[in-house]
Amino acid sequence: MANYADLLGYVRRRTESPDDAADAISETFTTAWRRIDDIPEGEQARLWLYGVARRVLANHHRGETRRSALAVRLRAELAAWEDSQPHQDVGAIREAFQRLSPEDRELLSLVSWEGLDTAQIATVLECSRGAVRLRLHRARKRLARELEAAELDLLAYGPRAVALLKGQS
Repeated sequence: MANYADLLGYVRRRTESPDDAADAISETFTTAWRRIDDIPEGEQARLWLYGVARRVLANHHRGETRRSALAVRLRAELAAWEDSQPHQDVGAIREAFQRLSPEDRELLSLVSWEGLDTAQIATVLECSRGAVRLRLHRARKRLARELEAAELDLLAYGPRAVALLKGQS
């Protein structure tokens, strides 16, 4: 702990927030603890710790750069995805979905959001695949009726949505 104040100053001047500084100091001393036999004696120990802190900060900055680049890429992908979606009233769609029973919402969510197939859903719900297919068909029909009642353009959701409403499929 003799070098703590010096290292804290070193790290704090090179980070943007106290939280980042605390993380860097913590990682520096964790590394020192793991490599306790490698720490030199006397004044050299402080210099060795500065070197460890320097590498910790470099890793932190590289990680921040990667996270920032990922965030930019994800924002661009999300914007492109949103532009490709039908321009419907999201609030009306959400309300139509919420008017369904909790069982219908769960079933439709397992298919659409979680990407599960009927066999996987049957495992989750502890029922047969046939029961899942029947429940899913009925839930989709109820959702199509709710969307139509909200005067949403079912064609934007594809021909299957229209077919479900008309009793086909």
